Amino acid sequence: MATAQGVEAQRVEAGNRRIKVKAIAGSCGAEISGVDLRHIDDETFAEIYDAWLEHLVVFFRDQTLTPEEQITFAKRFGEIHHHPFIKGMEDYPDILEIIKEEGDTRAFGETWHTDQMFNPKPAKATILYAKETPDAGGDTMFANMYQAYDTLSEPMKAMIGGVKTWNVGSRKKLSETDKHGSVSEGRYKGNEKMAAKVRDPGELVTEAAHPLVRTHPETKRRALYLGNHAIGLHGFKDAEARPVLDYLKTHAIHPEFICRFRWEVGSMAIWDNRCTMHRALNDYPGKRRRMHRITIAGDTPF
Repeated sequence: MATAQGVEAQRVEAGNRRIKVKAIAGSCGAEISGVDLRHIDDETFAEIYDAWLEHLVVFFRDQTLTPEEQITFAKRFGEIHHHPFIKGMEDYPDILEIIKEEGDTRAFGETWHTDQMFNPKPAKATILYAKETPDAGGDTMFANMYQAYDTLSEPMKAMIGGVKTWNVGSRKKLSETDKHGSVSEGRYKGNEKMAAKVRDPGELVTEAAHPLVRTHPETKRRALYLGNHAIGLHGFKDAEARPVLDYLKTHAIHPEFICRFRWEVGSMAIWDNRCTMHRALNDYPGKRRRMHRITIAGDTPF
């Protein structure tokens, strides 16, 4: 008969004492099972966090968190960040409810990006929890930006090593004349629920220069740091910057760098914005999708 000490030793030998981790792709992404996120202790969270750093994005199924419980869990990752352009839920401002209705033509986050890259201190992590999902479609794809950097040629790495991108959250502030279309009439046109949440960022800084090659503050690995908010290279002429950015953005989404997650109600994803890009697929016309997102504040990229 196995003793308690023997069972514990087997767990340690297996690498994860309290959770099961199964990679879903060769590039990145792992599904974690054997855990109820409403009831975890510090040791279990430490294992989740280690798996997150290793796999860049982790996924959970069949979770039943209230908004309060999602917020409590999110705070284990750090301080909660509020989106400067979009209001959170009225009762839970820490949570951004992302909705695509049956008649909407646009989906929130449908281009390759990393969250809050236009912020001087971009997001560390994003926690997305599925409340309503279509019967098919609406998957999210993630790209491993460590791999994107590692597979560049040595001359390319040398060329971009000290270069910074210029990142912009919006081409114009809401307080300016809407003669050419406000944010709500531009980026969120085709999605009325998200357009209705748009707010003026006020004095918040929503433009920033960041290293094109970023060092992860915890793993110390180097990664390409890109997204749709990167509109140029800091100090470069547009004609000089455009070919470089176009090449790198195309390179970064090679199929071998990507994992894809199929959402179900109760699924949760947590991704590391410091070493991934992601994209929500808009392939479910006439169907509704509703998600609860919490973003974790980060630090200054280096």
